[in-house]
Amino acid sequence: MTSFDKPTTPEPAGEPSSDQKAMTQAALFDAFGGVRGTVETMLPGLLFVMIYTINKDVKMSAIAAGAVAVLLVIVRLLRKDTVKHAFSGVFGVGVGVAFALFTGTAKGFYLPGMIYGAGLGVAFTLSALVGFPLLGVVLGPVFKENLSWRTRNPGRKKAYTKASLAWGLIFLAKYAILFPLYWWGDATQLGWVLIALKLPPMVLAVYFTWVFLAKAPPPIDVIAEWEAEEAAEKARAAAAREDGA
Repeated sequence: MTSFDKPTTPEPAGEPSSDQKAMTQAALFDAFGGVRGTVETMLPGLLFVMIYTINKDVKMSAIAAGAVAVLLVIVRLLRKDTVKHAFSGVFGVGVGVAFALFTGTAKGFYLPGMIYGAGLGVAFTLSALVGFPLLGVVLGPVFKENLSWRTRNPGRKKAYTKASLAWGLIFLAKYAILFPLYWWGDATQLGWVLIALKLPPMVLAVYFTWVFLAKAPPPIDVIAEWEAEEAAEKARAAAAREDGA
């Protein structure tokens, strides 16, 4: 069996083809949920902020946000769509709702997501600095290359390192703005700034990822390698049986 860490000498990268750019764009679009996944991620938080802004009722705002998150999952299940992004969203909203109801404050709804996002920023940054970029671990299966980029495709490892560092710095910059608002700002103000900063940093991070990966060498399809090797082994076994007959 071919190891996906087996050293090889990659071909010169050259100019990326339009097909490679399109493949990278499609894979990133799927990996991060696309337009629908983004809307589903933003909607519960937006609803919480809107209701809390109007009536300052933490309990009503939290229950409404949680109900919408669950409803979005149910709709996906009924339509037999993929639910991985919806489930991750409802889990995050659920934790926020629990914190809000437990603390009785609107800021409690935002705190778990802020801690998680800041932790991701640290993880992305550290993973890039130690040479094991987290984005490569996340996107490797999407591109069917698994961890082959580590030793077999140094151009892609470099691209994943740059992209992971970009994600880390963007996330850390975002939460460097948000945490002071959490500590000293108004809950309503914090909520609207959170909504405003929900999408632009993500879009910027995904854009940098696309730029770096589109210019990198193509991924090594280790799944196809495994399938080809298994087919070759079956063919050799069949030939051996025929020779022995």
